Amino acid sequence: MTSKTETPAGPGWRQEITRVQWLVLFGTTMGWALDGFAGSLYALVLGPAMTELLPNSGIDVDSAHIGLYGGMTVALFLAGWATGGILFGVLADYFGRVRVLSIGILTYALFTALAAFADTWWQLGILRFIAGLGSGVEAPVGAALVAEVWKNKYRARACGVMMSGYAGGFFIAALAYSMLSSQGWRFMLVLAVVPAFLVWFLRRYVPEPEEIKNVISTRKARKSRGIQRPEDQFVLRRLLAPPNLRATLICTALATGSLLAFWSVSTWYPQIIRNMSSAESLSTDIANHRVAISSMLFNAGGILGYATWGFLADAIGRRKAFLVSFVVSGLSIAYLFPFEHSYTTYLIVIPIVGFGLFGALSGNFVYGPEMFSPSMRASGIALANSIGRYITAAGPLVAGVIATSWFGGNLGVATAVLASTGIIALVGLYFAPETRDAALPTDPHHQHHADSTAPAPTTTVKGTPA
Repeated sequence: MTSKTETPAGPGWRQEITRVQWLVLFGTTMGWALDGFAGSLYALVLGPAMTELLPNSGIDVDSAHIGLYGGMTVALFLAGWATGGILFGVLADYFGRVRVLSIGILTYALFTALAAFADTWWQLGILRFIAGLGSGVEAPVGAALVAEVWKNKYRARACGVMMSGYAGGFFIAALAYSMLSSQGWRFMLVLAVVPAFLVWFLRRYVPEPEEIKNVISTRKARKSRGIQRPEDQFVLRRLLAPPNLRATLICTALATGSLLAFWSVSTWYPQIIRNMSSAESLSTDIANHRVAISSMLFNAGGILGYATWGFLADAIGRRKAFLVSFVVSGLSIAYLFPFEHSYTTYLIVIPIVGFGLFGALSGNFVYGPEMFSPSMRASGIALANSIGRYITAAGPLVAGVIATSWFGGNLGVATAVLASTGIIALVGLYFAPETRDAALPTDPHHQHHADSTAPAPTTTVKGTPA
């Protein structure tokens, strides 16, 4: 029988939401924002960076080579992100959320900044891979942390607000680029060290959720007594076997489709704008300004998509909210990228693209915590999204390759073709259970029966085992 989230009827949200909940939301939102800031800076300077580094690597500079080798560095970052997501997600389920989150933030901040000192494209690629390892921690661990602390009717909305931080970081990066791009791409990457300072706040003010502390302590207690329960199996093994495999597959399909569409678009629209400006014989400064403005609008739409998804999901349900995001992003991409348009048209449509794409990503981290119990929540969210990122890692690279080999260098058509693979998410949505109003899944008897070996029932969410 499905348990329901209690909905207090008394005081308003100001009285229901505690100081600790606000601190957790602020810390995780800022961490995700600064992650987006660092990631977006790289997308904005990808073209200039490749233009400088390819000759040092013995490679001629042209649109095709920028697409190919630039795509490789993005692919390496995404592969690192996927690997780091699984690694840190598992660690967060065994050692706690806040400590692991802090280590990940330091990793991506420092190695993104170190990329400013690369001399060749492959050096840049290696540093981007390591930065990706740390970048993978923020969303799955942050989403688990917010969901476990915001255990009231505002949980989905809080997760959505947290996710909006990423688009907010993209917006800040675009603003910084519009003002400081003349300082060069290396200077811009050094700015990515800023997130490292957030670690102090996290360690001082953000507490570990009681739920995961209990899971960790009871697991240790059972181990010290030589007791083995089903939930003590290695977490990835549990996620890939019944009854949890179904939830893993559903979340993986949703994440993979959303990520394929997002990274295909977000990696290459800056270069598409540059190519358009070059065709109009405009100066590099004007091209950079156009990229910055387009990026700010893309991410302004993204902030709305991210932040409103939880509210929409509470109003119409998780499944319908996903469908809204998929339809909006699909139609706007199909209109904008395969065809020639004016710069003004890009300015009008790109925020709509951002709204749909970012909204779908937000949904994955609102929905994910509702599909897994605490002992495997961070790992489950991370595994689903990391599998998606491994598949997605080829997207930016393939876009550059097929633009050259199939479409005469037309990145717009190539981007639209790659983004269309996001239809995978619709397969996941078909099988996805509705989790609106359902309480978060729990581990069987994890609080009071650490010394028991008797099997316990598994909590379910709308018919899907947790």
